[in-house]
Amino acid sequence: MESNENNEKPAEETQKAEAQENQEAAANETKKEEVDYKSKYFYIAAEMDNYRKRMEREKDNLLKYGNERVLSDLVDVLDNFERTISMLAPDQDQKIKNIVTGLDMVKKLFEDTLAKHGLSPVEAIGKDFDPNYHEALAQEYAEGKKPNEVIKEFQKGYLLNGRLLRPAKVVVASDKQ
Repeated sequence: MESNENNEKPAEETQKAEAQENQEAAANETKKEEVDYKSKYFYIAAEMDNYRKRMEREKDNLLKYGNERVLSDLVDVLDNFERTISMLAPDQDQKIKNIVTGLDMVKKLFEDTLAKHGLSPVEAIGKDFDPNYHEALAQEYAEGKKPNEVIKEFQKGYLLNGRLLRPAKVVVASDKQ
């Protein structure tokens, strides 16, 4: 009878050991799932943060550069104002001079309004040629000017909030006659 009790104890201990192993395995599985859920949570949280930042950047760019096409068209209108004023300015008739003064005031108001929306002219004459801001149409020899210095401007260039909207069309000084 003793041997029967001895046989039952090891079987009972084996069952307890197996049950404990199953509990440990279940606990390990639960911890592993918990770690997986945490890592997924942190991944999704990082993705959401990146998405929020990207949307913020896109919104800022839209506000800064969203009116680019309209301002590009209005720059052509400004060019026509300048051409009209430069053609009428030499006239000596008093009525024409008054018209030029009025056109000049409207042009100044128009420039100020465009500047409020981030438009600024590209500095050209007297500056070194920069292909990022200037488009060279020709080279000419100019006495007393250093090579690659902008000496004439055919069309003004403009920046919109620091980004090039239209390059200035210029003539560059050459060191050869």
